[in-house]
Amino acid sequence: MQLFENQEIRVYNSLTGKKEVFKPINEGYIGMYVCGPTVYSNVHLGNCRTFMSFDMIFRYFRHLGFKVRYVRNITDAGHLVDDAEDGEDKIAKKARLEKLEPMEVVQRYTVDFHNILEKFNFLPPSIEPTATGHIIEQIEIIKDILEKGFAYETNGSVYFDVAKFNKEHEYGKLSGRKLEDMIANTRNLAAQDDKHNPQDFALWKKAEPQHIMRWPSPWGDGFPGWHLECTAMSTKYLGETFDIHGGGMDLKFPHHECEIAQAEACNGKSPVNYWLHANMLTLNGRKMAKSTGNSILPGEIFSGENEILSKPFSPSMVRFFMMQAHYTSILDISNEALLASEKGFNKLMEAISSLKSLNTGKTTNFNIADWKSSCYAAMNDDFNTPILIATLFDAVKHINLIKEGTETITEEDRTELENTIHNFVYDVLGLENKSSSDADSEKLGGVVELLIELRKSARENKDFATSDKIRDQLASLGIQLKDGKEGTTYSL
Repeated sequence: MQLFENQEIRVYNSLTGKKEVFKPINEGYIGMYVCGPTVYSNVHLGNCRTFMSFDMIFRYFRHLGFKVRYVRNITDAGHLVDDAEDGEDKIAKKARLEKLEPMEVVQRYTVDFHNILEKFNFLPPSIEPTATGHIIEQIEIIKDILEKGFAYETNGSVYFDVAKFNKEHEYGKLSGRKLEDMIANTRNLAAQDDKHNPQDFALWKKAEPQHIMRWPSPWGDGFPGWHLECTAMSTKYLGETFDIHGGGMDLKFPHHECEIAQAEACNGKSPVNYWLHANMLTLNGRKMAKSTGNSILPGEIFSGENEILSKPFSPSMVRFFMMQAHYTSILDISNEALLASEKGFNKLMEAISSLKSLNTGKTTNFNIADWKSSCYAAMNDDFNTPILIATLFDAVKHINLIKEGTETITEEDRTELENTIHNFVYDVLGLENKSSSDADSEKLGGVVELLIELRKSARENKDFATSDKIRDQLASLGIQLKDGKEGTTYSL
C-alpha cells in the first residue's frame, strides 16, 4: 500500500477560488506542468521561489508514492519584451545587444538556470522541453484553431479571436476578468490594425526582415506566440486534460488565461483540473527591480557580494527561509529576516545531527504517532510548509529536552522520529544538512571578526601598514573586506 492511499490532500485551485480535495485523473499517477524560465538573463530570485514551491510539491507527491510526470519548459523563443503582442523577442534583443547568436544567449542562461537550481537542491523535472524544439507542434495547433474558426490570419500573422471564442466559452474565468471590462479598459497597442479586437493575441507573428529568430510556416516566415508553446508542450506530454498546471501569480493573466482558451478551442474541454499559483517575492518591502537597484541574484546571496546583505547565506538556508512562508503568500526577503531564519535553520540541523546519539529509555514523553500525523496534516493542507516547520520544531524541543535528561524516548520511537524527520526535512522540504561545514564556517567567521577588530584598532592608532597587511593577507586567501557606514563586513 502506498502512502497516498491513506492521505486526503486539499489544494487551492485558482480556477474555482477555493480549496478542493485533490483527485488525480488516473489513480496513483499525476501529470504536472509548470511554466519555466525565459532564458535571456540570469534566473531571477523570485522565479527561483516559484520553481522551489513546485519542486517541494513534486517531492511530496513522490514521497507519498505517486508516479509523477513533471514537465517544466524552457522558453527560448516567442516571448516578446514586456509581455506585449508586438515588438522584439526577449532573447533576440539580448542577442542583438551582445552581438551573439540567439542560441548562445539561450545556452548561457539555461546553464545558469540549471546551476542555480542545483545549488538549491532541486530535483530535475521528468521532461524539460523547449519552445524551439516544438515549432511543428505549435504550427499544427494553429492550423487546428484556424480550422475551427477561433483564429484568423492577417498579413502573415495569426491571431486568436477572443470575442468569437467568448461566445461559446468563457475567456477570463481563471483570472476573474470579464471580456466586456477588458474592452472598456483597453490600452493602445502598436500594430493594432492587424487585429480584429485589442484583446486578440498572437498565435503566430510575421517576422520582419530584421527579426533574427524565424521559422517557415504556412503563413510565411515568423515565430510562435509566447502562450502557444505551453499549450503545445503540456498537451503533447500530459494529454488534452491533465492534473496540475503551476506557475507564478503574474502568469495567471494573460498567459494562463490564453493557454486555457487555446486548449479549449482545440479540444473543446478544459485542459487542467487544478491551477496552482505561487506568490511573489519582495526585497526590503518593495518589488524587486533592476531599474531601481532593489534586486539581488541568488549567486550574490551565496557569495555575499552585494550591498544589501551583511553576510553570505547558504543555498539550503535560503531554501529553508522560503519554505517558512506558504507558497501562495507574498514573502519579503531582508537581511534581518535571513539572519533570524539562519538561527532556526542551524537549530534544526543541530537537533537532527544529535538524533543518533540520543540516550534511549523505557518510555517516551511525547506521542510520536500524533506528531507524525500532524506533519502529514500540514502538507495535506495545500502543502503548508510553515505549519510543517513549526511541527518539526515541536520535535526539536523534545530532542533538546531528551539531551538534557528531562525527557526520555524509547529506541523504537527514536528510530521512528529520525526516519520521519529525515523524510520531511530532506526528502520533502529538500533541505541539506551542512552542519559540519557550517560549524567550520562559524569558526572561520570568528577568526575573521577578530582580525577585523585588530585591523580597526590598527587604523585608529594610525598603524596603516598593519591595517593594510591584514586586509591584503585576507584578500589573498579569498576573503574580501568591505568597509561601510555600519562597519566592516566580509565575503568569501
